[in-house]
Amino acid sequence: MSDVFDQELREQIAEARRQRASARAAADEDGAQAYAGRVRQLLRIAAHHGIEVECAAEEEEED
Repeated sequence: MSDVFDQELREQIAEARRQRASARAAADEDGAQAYAGRVRQLLRIAAHHGIEVECAAEEEEED
């Protein structure tokens, strides 16, 4: 079960990153910010469950 959760979470992160990139390419700042938030949210979930996912500096949590 945890392998399925891990895989699904990684797929959702990848999709959110693709959507963020598409929004940026379309100069859709609101969309890009929304997807950036989604990526950060998914990364928090991954960290909470001990799933290591590489992230860019822009995806790091701000304290």
